[in-house]
Amino acid sequence: MVVVPLPPKAETMRAGLPTPNSTHSYWHRDPSKTLLNHHTTPDLPATADVVVVGSGISGAFAARELVAGGRRVVMLEAREACWGATGRNGGHCQPAVWDNVEEIAQFELATFNMIKDLVAQHDVPCDWRVVGGVHGIYSQEVLDAAAKQIRRLQKHADLRDKAFLITDREELARRRVPDALGAIYQPNAAKLWPYKLVAWVLETLLLSQNGNDDATAAAAFNLQTNTPVTRLERRGSSSWLAHTPRGEIQAREVLLTANGYTSYLLPGLTDVIVPVRGQICALEPPPDAIQLPHSYVWTKDASDQYLIHRGLDDTQVGVGGDRSLILGGERFATPEGEEGISADDSLNPLISAALRHSLRDAVKLRPGDLPEEPALGADYEWTGIMGYSRDGHPWVGRVPAAFLGDDAEAAAGDVADGLWMSAAFTGHGMPVAPWCGIAVARMMLGKEEDGGVELPKGWRPSEERVNGARLMELPRTLEDVLRALPSGDY
Repeated sequence: MVVVPLPPKAETMRAGLPTPNSTHSYWHRDPSKTLLNHHTTPDLPATADVVVVGSGISGAFAARELVAGGRRVVMLEAREACWGATGRNGGHCQPAVWDNVEEIAQFELATFNMIKDLVAQHDVPCDWRVVGGVHGIYSQEVLDAAAKQIRRLQKHADLRDKAFLITDREELARRRVPDALGAIYQPNAAKLWPYKLVAWVLETLLLSQNGNDDATAAAAFNLQTNTPVTRLERRGSSSWLAHTPRGEIQAREVLLTANGYTSYLLPGLTDVIVPVRGQICALEPPPDAIQLPHSYVWTKDASDQYLIHRGLDDTQVGVGGDRSLILGGERFATPEGEEGISADDSLNPLISAALRHSLRDAVKLRPGDLPEEPALGADYEWTGIMGYSRDGHPWVGRVPAAFLGDDAEAAAGDVADGLWMSAAFTGHGMPVAPWCGIAVARMMLGKEEDGGVELPKGWRPSEERVNGARLMELPRTLEDVLRALPSGDY
């Protein structure tokens, strides 16, 4: 029997179901009329080839791949479509290059390019703009670490032009971070409306079947929103039963793409994939604010602060445009960093205050020498639940039987046949989760060797990995973040 024990007090870190009433995300202010309260069929289908749990970016791209591979897919979503982390993030897609090992940097760049090409090919209305990313540096220890990482990248011909260190004062001012000691600039960084990207994928799956009769269309891809999966039950050795308040559905395979909520259905991953609540706001810029040319990230503790400036070229807002400053982070304004929280129905007032005051010393918004406002007002403010991995990496592939956390015995190395997962993106899902969804779908289709982007080593689930992850701590200080950087001789 494999024992994957829960650590002391780990029960507090197990996720609950998504809350019925969530805070109102800026990205949900123009929801898809096709997807709201969508039931492809009035009743839950009795069977499917694959049940996908979750409708965020990983689940959507996985479903797209599975349907293309001939599978009958039913997607079950606890709330509205894309109402979790993808619909609640900061609107960034930026591969982590300068602070990642080569294999992962290449994976993230491939994901970025795949989305960029998809948006261009299909003219996806999601305000995708490649703007380049500026990582402001405000301490000497971070500047020294950044310089070391840039030197490391010079050993990799395919990465050395993907990140640059800026220390020239005039150049920092042009990048709108005049008070920074330095900055990393990564040209492959975009801002976008994430919900609209996922909505396009799901709508396309639904609408592409319009030429078929209703029965055929419903059989290929069936979306059932407001249908939480409350329990998974094994049916013999070859199928699963997903229980919901609207009934049960039997499937040969189940793919869990619930990210921060994963441990609700896989109790064996309690305190390994930790729900962490993030908070974001849409700040009102000063009336004389100059448009920021890039997206921005800066680190002062274990939590990044991240910023995009919506502009008049962002068209998915109706007449007149919108220049909101979308800012997230500051979760360590509260002692526990919002770890172990899986409810997104409220705001933390300490984080609210920190966000409103965060930009004054970080970026230059006003022209010339005009002083920055000490605090900015917010038109929208919301929370969302991220899935943080104890070992810092996603979990993608077959689910070991021990992760179910039930009373059934499992021999060492047993997998729960037909159960798969793609989760735990640790607040960095946009340049990771889409290809993870595609990768796990290809595993399920038996097409893993058919080319494409290779999943980084160490991202597949195993009992050995979960036991090692339990010994690790989530980063809480800037020193923790710096220690986790790749070694200089990598």
